[in-house]
Amino acid sequence: MALNTNKNVKLYYSIKEVAAMFDIRESTLRFWETEFPHLKPKTVGQNVRQYTEKDIEQIRVIHNLVKVRGFKLSAARKMLNKNRTGVDKSSDILATLISVRDELKELKKQLDSMV
Repeated sequence: MALNTNKNVKLYYSIKEVAAMFDIRESTLRFWETEFPHLKPKTVGQNVRQYTEKDIEQIRVIHNLVKVRGFKLSAARKMLNKNRTGVDKSSDILATLISVRDELKELKKQLDSMV
């Protein structure tokens, strides 16, 4: 795996920077935090928000649903929860498949040693 040498990557973004990215007000971001439970930026000091790339991706999805596609907040929240459940289920399936693969590799190793 190659080492990422990009020195322009930031770990945290301020609420002002994130609001500017999406051309929305800072108050809109704070409101979305109350409406979408999965949006929880890190807070330091006197409730200074620090957004990660993951938070920004979540905001990108919310922005697309609410501002671009015109979903009401409740409909956007339902869509996000539905998709999150699907992601959780697919993670369980992936873990099961990896486990089965490992068991098959072990069985193959045992069979190869018998020959």
